[in-house]
Amino acid sequence: MHNDVKNYDLSGKVILVTGAGDGIGKQAALTFAAAGATVILLGRTVSKLEHTYDEIIAAGGPEPAIVPLDMKGATKTHYQGLCATIEEQFGRLDGLLQNASLLGVLSPFEHIDHDSWNDIMQVNVTAQFMMTQALMPALKKAPHASIVFTSSGVGRKGRAFWGPYAVSKFATEGLAQVMADEYEGSNVRVNVINPGATRTTMRSKAYPGEDPMKLKTPADLMPTYLYLMSDDSIAITGQSLDAQ
Repeated sequence: MHNDVKNYDLSGKVILVTGAGDGIGKQAALTFAAAGATVILLGRTVSKLEHTYDEIIAAGGPEPAIVPLDMKGATKTHYQGLCATIEEQFGRLDGLLQNASLLGVLSPFEHIDHDSWNDIMQVNVTAQFMMTQALMPALKKAPHASIVFTSSGVGRKGRAFWGPYAVSKFATEGLAQVMADEYEGSNVRVNVINPGATRTTMRSKAYPGEDPMKLKTPADLMPTYLYLMSDDSIAITGQSLDAQ
């Protein structure tokens, strides 16, 4: 199914990637651009997005767009404005990778901080719902639109101390299933990727004692991401795929 990165052609596709300044989101943006896609880079930190932008340009990829947005504070109006801008500039949205997530602090259940819980639910669930809902008009204009949410192993089986992050990923899986069922038979497909243990800053915060060199890099996971954004996966919806 997902052999080599080079086998996937995303020429002419417009794909929005959240969390595009770092980690898996950055690698996905670089990889989609290398496959020919025009990538919309969304994230909180402008300087990081600019680095991703510069790398895409340096590699000869199509010129990306930059959207600085903090998903913790963004409102419905922000997301509707984003959709209007995308429709105006590109006419449609072919792909949406919801990758941005907050990890929070791993802690015992009795010590979960309410504010932290709310922030994690806001970014990992509510903001992703709001953004995806607002972008539906642009996604419906694509011949074959692919929405990909990012889950986690702890979004399938809860794990001690992972509290709000795990619960948020269970919610992500649920949201994707509801959407996939609702849009089945349409031009919009909805799937989930579980990246698995990956060499990222977030992973090192969760597992400070782990040797990162023993982990897969974001680049190692890209065949699954490319597969779901390419026309090869047109018939696939409602699936939760492991990138490893």
